[in-house]
Parts: sequence; structure tokens; C-alpha cells
Amino acid sequence: MNRPILYVAITNHGFGHTTRTASILATIQKLYPEVLLIIVTTAPRWLLESYIPGDFILRQRSFDLGVVQTDSLTMDKPATLQKLKEIKKNQNSLIASEVNFIRQNRVNLILADVPFLATGFAQSAKIPCWMISNFSWDFIYRDWGGEFIEIADWISDWYSKGDRLFRLPFHAPMSAFSNIIDVGLIGGSPKFSLDEIRTNWGITAPQEKTILLSFGGLGLQAIPYENVRKFSDWQFITFDGYAPELPNLIKIQDRQYRPVDFMPICGKVISKPGYSTFAEATLLGLPIITIPRDDFAESALLLAGIQKYNYHQIIQPQDFFNGNWDFINHQPQAPNQPQPIDKSGNETIAKAVINYFESI
Repeated sequence: MNRPILYVAITNHGFGHTTRTASILATIQKLYPEVLLIIVTTAPRWLLESYIPGDFILRQRSFDLGVVQTDSLTMDKPATLQKLKEIKKNQNSLIASEVNFIRQNRVNLILADVPFLATGFAQSAKIPCWMISNFSWDFIYRDWGGEFIEIADWISDWYSKGDRLFRLPFHAPMSAFSNIIDVGLIGGSPKFSLDEIRTNWGITAPQEKTILLSFGGLGLQAIPYENVRKFSDWQFITFDGYAPELPNLIKIQDRQYRPVDFMPICGKVISKPGYSTFAEATLLGLPIITIPRDDFAESALLLAGIQKYNYHQIIQPQDFFNGNWDFINHQPQAPNQPQPIDKSGNETIAKAVINYFESI
């Protein structure tokens, strides 16, 4: 057999879809080194390289957009609608150009998280399309009503053409998909020892006094960092390059490091609702402090998920943005589900992909 070739299409919305898919690809590559990964996304190469140690081809293309945002919480719905209409208008040419690439490169299988046009590529190229997600974009847009309803129907129709969906925990019903396989949590694993992290970054505070601030690839302009000064005996860690210089705030700007690498030395993470952060924290048993996000339908799924399976504090936005952060001193609530969550998603999906390649 020729070298197995996996085409991976990733939705272009923040960094979360990229990092969670990359964690699966790293597992596939480890278990099946002969695979050639073609990763199709506008996410930066350094982000993929921080999760995937081996070689891959990066094809910088975008077939969806998620939501147009100025930061991790601020959405522009009119701009989002306009761009979706453009994609719908140009869908035939988008599909045709990508099918040409897929055929030329003799791709065997498409894995998608979760661009809806990927099913169109697969149909025309006559290969399977497997999707991975806890929600689909029709679910998000339908919740907004108005002209988004027609867009959601169009997207649902594309999703219905997929061959299977690996449905992640913290999920919506995703009823547009005809073949659903529920799997465990996916996410990255720390790649540095606790001693390395502490020594390299001069972190001496005990775990229970160390907090990770994680607000995704788009960041958050309005983080009231001055509150960090009020907790001088605590250590805070951020990946926000625009954060101020404060004595007890460490800014991580070395791109080989990821938030998950710092989670084992932390007692809590403060985060906006985001799948990858929530999943990686839950995989490691790290308590989560977060805020609701009422205008993005996935948020309720994520909050319900951590309430079931992780120690958590759900605070009101005004307490985060305008309060004195006294919630830091409060104890998190215990998970309300006595059974632990399945954490084997990376391996389950990787083995399914490998089994497929070995069967052709």
C-alpha cells in the first residue's frame, strides 16, 4: 500500500478546535508513524507544532469562520452573517478546488473538526469524511434566529452527508449527523516535568496558591489585571503578551509552552468557557473558575459538563470584570456526577483512523 494520507480540516475559530484536533493527530502519529498528515487551517504553524512533534503538511485554507470576534467574548454577528453568505455563494468553487487538491495528493480519509463543506469534498472525491466535535455550527447559528435560520438549515444539510461523527463529551444533540459514536475527552498532555516548569520559570509558590489565567487564542482585552496585585502571596500565570508587568504575574511567550504544560503546578484555572481548556483541565483534575456566556450556545454545554465532572466555580461576569476577585479565596464546588468521565478520546479516535488505513 502507498503511504496512508490523512486530510484534516479544522474550523477557523480561535485556537480551541486546532489544539484539540492536534492532540488526536499527535496520538495517530505516535501509534502509526507512516501516516502523512495534511492539516488544512489558517491557524499558525507554531500552534500545531506545540502539539504535534513529527512532520506534517500545513495547507493554509479556510472553509468556515465560526464567529467573527474582536476578542474571546465579543462577537460581530452582522459580519459573521455576511461572511457565511459569501461562503454559501462560493461553495461550488471552494469544493471543486479542494477536491482537485485531495485527488492530486491521493488522500484516503478526511477528518474534520468541524467545517461543514468537508463532507462535500469527501462526496466529490469519493472518500469518507469523519467529523469530530461536541457541537456543530448549525447549532450556534440557529440559536441566533432571523436570517441565521436559513444558514443553519444549509449547514445541517452538509453535516448530514458525513460518514460518521465522533461526538465529544459536553455535547449538543447534533441530530443532523446520521452516524454518531460517543467518545471520551480529548486534549493535550503536559510535556515538561513539574521541576522543569518550576525551575525554568522561577515559580516558587505552592500549587494551591498558583493560578493559570487562560482566555484562548484571541485573548481578552478587559482582564482587570490590577486585581492580581491584591493577592501578592499568590502566583498568576498568563499567555497574554499584552498583560502588564506585575511582580506576581508570569507572562509565557515562549511558543513551545502551552497552557496544559502549566496546569499540573496550578491549583485553579480561570478561563472563559472554551472546550480545550475545560477538557485539558478536566483530564488533569484541575478546578475551573469560569463565567457564563449567554450569547454562544456551546457555553451552556461546557458549564453543564464541568458541573458534572470537575471541581468548579461559576461566577458572574460583573464579579470577574468589576469585582475584587474575592472568589479566588472560595472553595470550588465538587462535581455532581459520581462516575468519572471517560478520558480515552484521543486513543479511541486515533485507533479508528489507523484501523481504517489498515483495512484499505
